[in-house]
Amino acid sequence: MPQSADALARRTDALVARFRRQRPLRGGSLLVTILGDAIAPRGGVIALGSLIELASPFGITDRHVRTAIGRLANEQWVSSQRSGRVSFYRLTNHGRARFAEATQRIYGAPPAEWNGEWTLVIFPRTLGAARDELREELTWLGFGQLTSGVFAHPTHREDTVRARVAELESAGDVIVMQRAVVTQASNEELVAMGWDLGDLARRYRRFVEMFAPLDDALTRSVKAAGETAFVLRTLLVHEYRRIHLRDPQLPASLLPQQWAGTDAHALCRNLYAKVFGASEEFLSTRVQTLDGALPPPAAEVFARFGGLPQA
Repeated sequence: MPQSADALARRTDALVARFRRQRPLRGGSLLVTILGDAIAPRGGVIALGSLIELASPFGITDRHVRTAIGRLANEQWVSSQRSGRVSFYRLTNHGRARFAEATQRIYGAPPAEWNGEWTLVIFPRTLGAARDELREELTWLGFGQLTSGVFAHPTHREDTVRARVAELESAGDVIVMQRAVVTQASNEELVAMGWDLGDLARRYRRFVEMFAPLDDALTRSVKAAGETAFVLRTLLVHEYRRIHLRDPQLPASLLPQQWAGTDAHALCRNLYAKVFGASEEFLSTRVQTLDGALPPPAAEVFARFGGLPQA
């Protein structure tokens, strides 16, 4: 084995070992990564046996897969169907919508120029049980909590927020203010109040330290093939999304100079492009659906990270 290929194998093994050492193992979270990154753009259906096979290299047992996918079914992310003795799982409309939101945030471009306007969401203490659910939804959307019941974000449109609030049936109790403008000094204060960018930057730097050696190992002469490409792609997206979905994706004018998220995004984009083709070939040979093999990837998948190579 050439030295560079040996380095790739060792670094891949080290990443897998690192994942397996986690306690708890968080196998359910990894299955979400597999479903959202690899299966959703190729029809959204997978045989249980195929899912068990894909999870095996990460140390996730048959029992753990069954438990985790059952939990996702209870939460209405997937639905189950049997054909003979084989179980299949299909993304529900709810699951597809949530994965589509996450896909836009994970693989999309950083925010464009900002017009200086904020969206504020204010809800009273009388909101009751919906309060915690709304707080969770706003956090998912990237809003920062300024004070109890007051949230802010610089780029979300009012209609996006109102649509989500309406889903929680609390629109009558919530005030959404758009186009709020403050002084430059206050912009900085709002960012400091709403988000811990220092912690986020540390997470991004650890991600770069973890995956940067792979960028050197994956050269023109050494390409990850088959299962290795799938494993690297899955761990790459899994670790990146765990950080990036915490990122409010503020415009550059509100971020510190030399923002660590910029380097992390560039590294993730480069590595993903290098392993994408081989990992797709691997999925085509290993995953079964109700209609046989996986269908080809949807056209939009090739727009991830600004454009992926097509065979």
